[in-house]
Amino acid sequence: MPSTLAILAHPTQVTLVLDWLSKHEGVLTHFQIMAPAEMARGIDQGWDLKNIELVTLKESSQGGDIELAAHIIAGEVAGVIFFTDPEAIAVAFPSFSLVLRACQLQGIPAALNAMSATLLLRGIAESQIAYLIFNPVAGQGNPNADLALIKEVLEPQIMVNVIMTKPEVDPAEQAQEVIAHIRSKTEHDMGRSLIIASGGDGTVSAVAGATIGTGIPLGVIPRGTANAFSVGLGIPTNLRGACETILAGNTHVIDAARCNDIPMILLAGVGFEAGMVDGASRQLKNEIGNLAYVLSGVRQLAAAEPFTATLEIDGEITTVTTTAITVANVAPPTSVLAQGLGEVIPDDGLLEITIATSTTRLQGINAMASLVAAAAWGNPTQRDDITCLRARRIKVTTDPPQKLVIDGEILEANPMLFECLPDALTVFAPLQTL
Repeated sequence: MPSTLAILAHPTQVTLVLDWLSKHEGVLTHFQIMAPAEMARGIDQGWDLKNIELVTLKESSQGGDIELAAHIIAGEVAGVIFFTDPEAIAVAFPSFSLVLRACQLQGIPAALNAMSATLLLRGIAESQIAYLIFNPVAGQGNPNADLALIKEVLEPQIMVNVIMTKPEVDPAEQAQEVIAHIRSKTEHDMGRSLIIASGGDGTVSAVAGATIGTGIPLGVIPRGTANAFSVGLGIPTNLRGACETILAGNTHVIDAARCNDIPMILLAGVGFEAGMVDGASRQLKNEIGNLAYVLSGVRQLAAAEPFTATLEIDGEITTVTTTAITVANVAPPTSVLAQGLGEVIPDDGLLEITIATSTTRLQGINAMASLVAAAAWGNPTQRDDITCLRARRIKVTTDPPQKLVIDGEILEANPMLFECLPDALTVFAPLQTL
């Protein structure tokens, strides 16, 4: 996970390297240390490694310096610290010419003594360090090309550490590991670490949910089907634009929410919305994109059955017959069922709640049209069969139990307690969204 520094020394310089490392241990806890075996043994014997991750390569005489050069060429090393012996620089192992050539080809900084090493470390430590949680199966593009473009745009200004999502691991768990790492380095972090989520709304929501209340800034590079979170905050949905938004450094402090104990960044739907999301298969989304939700919505509209919902809002209890309840924190205009009030405000400390009480299919169609118009014009709908309100907290109990969707994930819960978490997320977003 940490950025990688390579540490090398000719035999006569090992003691000097160990002295230098000891003086800078605090800052070096940010980094993974990579070293040939003979150097790694010296570090292991002469330095307390409790807080340092050490990667040991082969002996330099057995190709460890070649192995290191390959890591440098692959872009896996942030900098090289190589204490050289001036009397043996041309013949001793590790090979100075080999490592220097790799650094030149990749444009990696190299330091040759204590003074230059300190300057190199200071420059790297004071730069921004981004932990990019990247979902390679999101969207329909080429993930390798996407990642290459992201690094091309970001890396001149930000050190990027890529963490690939895995089918068997929740991205939220990966984000929590990153957060724990950042927090463990707070004394030397200088507030320069950030987390970036790149994938669909599922990946973004999982990562964002983990950052709630941490104060760690979150960058979003959307590569999904709907990209609702990005659209809702005005973040560009093209890769270059999203990266440039992060580089601009403008942050927006927004609300988050939770349903029972589950983080909620976007919105939750009970009834219609949950059925619509459930009906939009991955294959269909890959084939027709956002139209998958439209098609699923048409099907759901024909099949939707009214249910009874008991609502507790600010201590008052009421019962309604409804086909859909939507509770929103952030939502783009395309999330039609969240648009009863004309807009969803992401930083007002309240949740937007829309309740549809249509009793016939025709009323349902007209209600949908009214919500579309409300989203287009930014004005609240005036229909009697759509109830709209803002609240900090709402408890919903349904009879019979209904499907629940939170940020695109289908769940089961009854009752459901929704609570707003004001000012819980710091997100890189364009200034005009403030």
